[in-house]
Amino acid sequence: MLCKEIMQVIEATYPRSAALDFDNVGLLAGRAEKEVNRVYLALDATDGVIDRAIEAGADMLITHHPLIFSPLKRVTDEDFISRRVVKLIQNDIAYYAMHTNYDVLGMAALSEKILGIKNTQVLDVTMSEDGREEGIGRIGDLEKTMTLEECCVYVKHRLKLGSLKVFGDMDKKVSRLAISPGSGKSAVAPAIAKGADVLVTGDKGHHDGLDAVEQGLSVIDAGHYGTEYIFIDDMKRFLEEKLPVLEIVTTPIVHPFQVI
Repeated sequence: MLCKEIMQVIEATYPRSAALDFDNVGLLAGRAEKEVNRVYLALDATDGVIDRAIEAGADMLITHHPLIFSPLKRVTDEDFISRRVVKLIQNDIAYYAMHTNYDVLGMAALSEKILGIKNTQVLDVTMSEDGREEGIGRIGDLEKTMTLEECCVYVKHRLKLGSLKVFGDMDKKVSRLAISPGSGKSAVAPAIAKGADVLVTGDKGHHDGLDAVEQGLSVIDAGHYGTEYIFIDDMKRFLEEKLPVLEIVTTPIVHPFQVI
């Protein structure tokens, strides 16, 4: 089927209009009229991912994070971003990104399900559709009250992580959890406003973590990749259900850094 037909199916569930203003989603390189039989899924369009997509014989690459965020003044092999665009076009691979539109209409509900929180509401509302609020993240109740240390073990198990970083008193009792997958720099304020005891997110810096704790909010930094790699399997299920004629190949789950 054609790339543009796949895009229509995806955008019926995850419309580009749901993306935040700063974002860059949709077909970012390649041909809308490209005939697609095999799709490669990944979180990021790194050199390694693109090479594996080429080796797999992919006709289309779909990632969560857009390769192109800032405007490109030239597309050559002399720049580490544009050379990847060149490689995609040379190999006739259509490249599509679905970022905050998926965060709002997919990732939030998926992370809620994985962490098993109840009585949930949207953490940071960005849109309203048919009278229903949608947005970034979720906040809800854990099935039982636990210590922050126990909550860390719980989150590691649920997200299948080897490690995480935590800000807060490990003996503190927590029962209300907020989850904001990816970069949670803007998630602290809504988490506090909605009564969260602990925020699970990624990319928390030293001062941000300390400031959150001073305001009564513990923070579990499970990593940007660690909270968002769930996109890969979720989109695989989505495409296999909606478009069974396609062959879906997923990139290996490899965290971008190691803790030693």
